[in-house]
Amino acid sequence: KELSLEPDKILQGLKYGMSPLIMARILNVNVEDVVKVTIENKFTPQYQYVDGCSINQFVPYMYSSYQAADRNVVSDKKKILVVGAGPIRIGQGLEFDYATVHCIKTIKELGYEAIVINNNPETVSTDYTTGDKLYFEPITLGDVLNVYYTEKPEGVIVQLGGQTAINLAQGLADHGVNILGTSNESIDLAENRDHFEKLLKELNIKQPQGNAISDISLGVKIANEIGYPVLVRPSFVLGGQSMRIVTNDDDLNTYLKEVKEVSVDKPILIDKYIKGKEVEVDALCDGTNVIIPGIMEHIERTGIHSGDSISVYPTFSLNNKVIEKITEITKKVGIGLKIKGLFNIQFIVDAADEVYIIEVNPRASRSVPFISKVTGVNLAQYATRVMLGDKIGDFGVGYGLLDIKPNKYYVKAPTFSFQKLSGLDVNLGPEMKSTGEAIGYDVTLNKALYKALQASNMKIKDYGTVLITVADEDKAEALDIAKRFFDLGFNLVATKNTSEFLKNAGLKVKTLKKLSEGSSEITDWINNGYIKYIVNTQSTGNNQSNDGYIIRTTAALHNIATFTSFDTVKVLLSILEERGINVDTI
Repeated sequence: KELSLEPDKILQGLKYGMSPLIMARILNVNVEDVVKVTIENKFTPQYQYVDGCSINQFVPYMYSSYQAADRNVVSDKKKILVVGAGPIRIGQGLEFDYATVHCIKTIKELGYEAIVINNNPETVSTDYTTGDKLYFEPITLGDVLNVYYTEKPEGVIVQLGGQTAINLAQGLADHGVNILGTSNESIDLAENRDHFEKLLKELNIKQPQGNAISDISLGVKIANEIGYPVLVRPSFVLGGQSMRIVTNDDDLNTYLKEVKEVSVDKPILIDKYIKGKEVEVDALCDGTNVIIPGIMEHIERTGIHSGDSISVYPTFSLNNKVIEKITEITKKVGIGLKIKGLFNIQFIVDAADEVYIIEVNPRASRSVPFISKVTGVNLAQYATRVMLGDKIGDFGVGYGLLDIKPNKYYVKAPTFSFQKLSGLDVNLGPEMKSTGEAIGYDVTLNKALYKALQASNMKIKDYGTVLITVADEDKAEALDIAKRFFDLGFNLVATKNTSEFLKNAGLKVKTLKKLSEGSSEITDWINNGYIKYIVNTQSTGNNQSNDGYIIRTTAALHNIATFTSFDTVKVLLSILEERGINVDTI
């Protein structure tokens, strides 16, 4: 009854365990008003240990509270604070926790107290036994600063917790925090569009033509100057969130109207969409030297998010000249950005073997566990040592692209949760939809691909019926795919226009009517289990085809393999065609 917005009363409420939200409801004010009082009066939390439910059991698992702590949580040892990735969501999770765990182990081996702040309840790095102490707190600037001021570590590592952690670098630096490894200035140089473009020009490195806009009214003008199709996306996004490929002014205007926040600090990026091979590199730099464990090549061409693409190590179609270009560019970028730790580069290789940089991430990427496992080079461990002062020469592994000659192909295939996430469109594009990954390896590429696809829960059959319904611009390429299925003994069914095209080319095809034509024929075939595979594409930039959406979501309910990229279905066909592979027994 006596509670008010007076600071001493707010502090008393906090000490009694009342949250700012509860106090705001009691006072009938906005929660922001209560939070403002706590910030202005520098009310900082105390940290409590989680009760181990056993006499004298010590559990180094901390949570914040405004009640007085029952014991001192701070030791006198030198310590390092590692910022985790936060709660799992698509595009973020276990891959970054892998890097965090290996970092923590290395910190402990080097004699420091290893402290983690992470509030991810599902994964390994939130196991309090991993480090010396775990703060189960949100990954926000205020919460990280509270832990920093409490523990007073030698420094903070932010480059292993994905984009969520790296986004805190500027705020932490502004408050005088010692960021270990890559400096905040280097992070900004990599992520600020104008600064990065200037660096690439100085280094004579190509990137797709593009621009950043802070005023959406300039979007159409910039896109026309660049030339359609273009890739549009917000800056500083995770998992390709809100990325689109657009082909005309109307689609671009529709996209820009949906954008929630645009400013000088958070512009919209518009880049020329270049179709080609996508290649990815995870590398380590100590400021003066670079090592590259290996180069990964994606099966799918550009336009599919790297997290949804099938990734292969070693490369399977790049010539030595292209590999040398990628290696040289990676060295230039790492040293030019003055990286101290991990960085990731995504490349496009066009039909003329020109190499372009799509983007550089001055942090660990989701492919770090994969490339570390298949090459035997523990990138997270080496990166931690670099961040704490070691040089690459101390590791005895060499420089540049490491001379590792694998005798197998290793394939990382995405896994999806479309059956569990009802209504989610399985059509793949620049925005990431996968929720995990599986690895397959073997002495031949096709066998490795088969194992990875099988492990990713794709139902692979060497008989049955294939439904083909593709956009007009894709029909010529779909013809070869249809012929290969037909030659393997599959039956072909297709929607009207696709069916007519295939029939005119001499193939035997049954026509099924679309829902928009007043028939449930296609969904009945899918629901009754008659369809084994679906090949479905839509016009570039068109994300609103109702017929296609219903076909894909119905297929997802029955876990029917649906291919929206020709590159992926060609992999399946190669597997089925290769002699010696029996998909029922391998």
